[in-house]
Amino acid sequence: MLTVDFSRFPLAPGDRVLDLGCGAGRHAFECYRRGAQVVALDQNGEEIREVAKWFAAMKEAGEAPEGATATAMEGDALRLPFPDESFDVVIISEVMEHIPDDKGVLAEMVRVLRPGGRIAITVPRYGPEKVCWSLSDAYHEVEGGHIRIYKADELLGKIREAGLRPYGTHHAHALHSPYWWLKCAFGVDNDKALPVRAYHKLLVWDIMKKPLATRVAEQALNPLIGKSFVAYATKPHLPAATLTDAS
Repeated sequence: MLTVDFSRFPLAPGDRVLDLGCGAGRHAFECYRRGAQVVALDQNGEEIREVAKWFAAMKEAGEAPEGATATAMEGDALRLPFPDESFDVVIISEVMEHIPDDKGVLAEMVRVLRPGGRIAITVPRYGPEKVCWSLSDAYHEVEGGHIRIYKADELLGKIREAGLRPYGTHHAHALHSPYWWLKCAFGVDNDKALPVRAYHKLLVWDIMKKPLATRVAEQALNPLIGKSFVAYATKPHLPAATLTDAS
């Protein structure tokens, strides 16, 4: 289940990609399949070990084209172990809402991105996320949980302040919003509640089968209740101060 839309975020074979806060690796795997040179980085060592296993399995199965590379590593998003301008593409999906110093993370991403490079940022959308917070304290008041809810204009403002140029936005995963509302209503850790179990089966069926009916429904509902807000931006070739002076 991808949150980044690669039709709006083009990726070329050989692109150097950083999937920052990669989690289980879903975007890193897709970039690897597309022929990129991928680094998947996360602070969770257990998840990184699983991602490394999947990279190896994909290589053995021939899922990645010749020339593609994939590395999984532990690291700190605020202290990235890479030189300046190391990557053509940076993806950070459902991560920034967890990090107190989100401006510091943006600064690090801009530092390691080459001029002309592209960044994709996804966060929980304000409306659906606000419902979750209202229904359940346990949803967000946990160690490593969500510490803020972004409004779209707020996130885009921070992206611009970091020296990036946003070029597109959209919403994703509308069908997942009701699932999380049910989870919050019946108990975040209560997977036995009948409505939660039934809706989870629907989501699994949708992800595995991709039926036309649910694809059309989600596209129609994304602008209304899409669970994620996605923003795309580029790093200008000129420093932000120079661009401001020139304009």
